[in-house]
Amino acid sequence: MKPVVGIVVSNKMQKSVVVAVDRLFHNKVYNRYVKRTSKFMAHDEAEGCNIGDRVCMSLTPNLCWCL
Repeated sequence: MKPVVGIVVSNKMQKSVVVAVDRLFHNKVYNRYVKRTSKFMAHDEAEGCNIGDRVCMSLTPNLCWCL
């Protein structure tokens, strides 16, 4: 399984952060690669993450990241 790396974009919740993951997919009509961003919630028990930190590791469908 390919590791997924994201960037913390919000840390305003208690013990949770929002992580943005960029991915590329191929558009067959225009024959180009397009960048899309998905946002996931992550559990941050120590509340040590700041905006802009790079994180990885997917765990469950809703709470997808453990920091």
